[in-house]
Amino acid sequence: MQCTIKKYLKIVAGTIADYKPLSRFHYRDCQTGPVSAVYKIIDTHPMREQIEPIVGIIIYSMPACSVQLRNIATEGLFTKLGSSSVNMQLINQNIRTIARVVIEPRYRALGLAYELVQKTMPLLNMPYIEALAVMGKVNPFFEKAGMMKFQGTEPARSVRLRNALSAVGVEQADLVDIERTHNKLQGLNEKAKSFIEKQITDFLAAYGRRARNLPACLKRTELLISRLSDRPVYYLWRNADVKLKI
Repeated sequence: MQCTIKKYLKIVAGTIADYKPLSRFHYRDCQTGPVSAVYKIIDTHPMREQIEPIVGIIIYSMPACSVQLRNIATEGLFTKLGSSSVNMQLINQNIRTIARVVIEPRYRALGLAYELVQKTMPLLNMPYIEALAVMGKVNPFFEKAGMMKFQGTEPARSVRLRNALSAVGVEQADLVDIERTHNKLQGLNEKAKSFIEKQITDFLAAYGRRARNLPACLKRTELLISRLSDRPVYYLWRNADVKLKI
């Protein structure tokens, strides 16, 4: 039986301005890049549309020039023309990138994210649609929508820090518990603490000055553990109905 709420939901074309009321619910606060297309889910229920008319949004952007996992997923298809400018032209003609997918919290658990991806990808009339995300490991709606998943390798900086943590007695099993990890770090002797502080500072430098300068507190330990688990996940969808544009 169809969900009562879902029967009032409709996917329509949108604009980047529609993203603003939902942007606070997204885990990334950086820019979306050059926008190619926007679609939104609106609630047409006579009462609810007065409160929250836009309940979901997907933003498609122009693709980045170089994505390592794209080259793996496409077996180097977009790197074979020699000139970087010609390769970029080929990429722009054939790929669009999903930059954001956001569902208003009260409308989650209805399967709207994957439906939004699945139903809008064909509308762009492009041979390839891609997405690069960390949250895909938590909520694999891209795969549910029919995209193929390609997992990136763990960054060298993460491997180095894991080894350094192990050297001072903080093992992989400890990292599932933020407080336990933090207490172990705080309980180290001065020599071990000095060693691991340098390792942590160097690791967090990759995430900006603010992250690097965080004091040794529970919040920093939480950030540290979350970043240690960061491995980019690349998704690719091939539109079999559209030929490659050369």
